[in-house]
Amino acid sequence: MTDRSSDRDFRARFRDGDALGTWISIGHPAVVEAAARAGFDFVLVDTEHSELSLETVAELTRAAAAAPGDLAVIVRPAWNDPVRIKRVLDIGVDGLMVPMIDTPDAAEELVRATRYPPDGDRGVASGRAAGYGQDFVEYVEEGHRSLLTIAQIETPTGVDHAGDIAETDGIDALFVGPADLSAALGVFAEWDAPELDDAMASVIDAGASADVPVGTLTVREGDVADRVERGFDFLIAGKDMTTLIETGERIRETYEGSVADRE
Repeated sequence: MTDRSSDRDFRARFRDGDALGTWISIGHPAVVEAAARAGFDFVLVDTEHSELSLETVAELTRAAAAAPGDLAVIVRPAWNDPVRIKRVLDIGVDGLMVPMIDTPDAAEELVRATRYPPDGDRGVASGRAAGYGQDFVEYVEEGHRSLLTIAQIETPTGVDHAGDIAETDGIDALFVGPADLSAALGVFAEWDAPELDDAMASVIDAGASADVPVGTLTVREGDVADRVERGFDFLIAGKDMTTLIETGERIRETYEGSVADRE
């Protein structure tokens, strides 16, 4: 297993643009364990476009805690909804990545959903995040502030407001959602389209001006170097289902070619 850990904690490494994650949509703890053994810094557990239940997210979080190394868990809820957000946070995850944050007002609503009164609207509870009550006071008073809060930029409006979103107190990072943004720009899946390239560059510049890291998703290994070259600070690289399918296709093609050569 590759060890990418250091004396800095995960939040510090992430904020410094030194963290690599991978995308999880398969609800089995073994997938999270595999990500830990591969040396990823974090997993992004997607509940926006998957069947994963809250109970499954909890089991994946426990798997990360028990796996070798120090694997962090960031969860994407289905929407910027304080009810959904508080239930995820009570599990004790390391952060959130929330879709379709288009304006500073939406960013402020997101931050308030992660903070307890008087700074926010999160309901107080003694769940797993608070050690089932053993760390209740410390967690409510201070510990919950260590959560990473990532705003997804996925529309032209979000791109236009990226600077103000990045400047919002409590927003730790921006994430360019390439599929939704390309669709919103009218260039869906045209990954080299100038419109998409310009929008990405604009968000990267906005993050740099605010000293806030900006990341994106790349499904395939061959695109990692390009995203780094573009200036993204962190990546979510690879998706579990895509990796399984495409690796399986390559194995099948190799087998079929070998059989044909033998004949």
